[in-house]
Amino acid sequence: MATKKLISVDFEVFGIVQGVFFRKHTQKQAKKLEIRGWCKNTDRQTVEGQLEGVEQQVSIMKDWLRNTGSPSSRIDKAEFKNEKDIEDYTFSGFSIRH
Repeated sequence: MATKKLISVDFEVFGIVQGVFFRKHTQKQAKKLEIRGWCKNTDRQTVEGQLEGVEQQVSIMKDWLRNTGSPSSRIDKAEFKNEKDIEDYTFSGFSIRH
């Protein structure tokens, strides 16, 4: 059986994503998909973070960040950068940073 490829990617989501429980919903979705990493609010009124997980699950999460988000959010765009293959996880779960 082939091992599942792990990847890591940085993200930033633009729009109305602060004060709408975006981080809480992001954490919930990440846990559901077994994705590790973190997210936090920025001074630019965006939410940024890092995802680590199985390539297919990260792809689903990216789609969620691009199109779904929290119920009250309005996503204008989501940017993903520094995507790379990783040997192992560097995070033990998905946290909200302050």
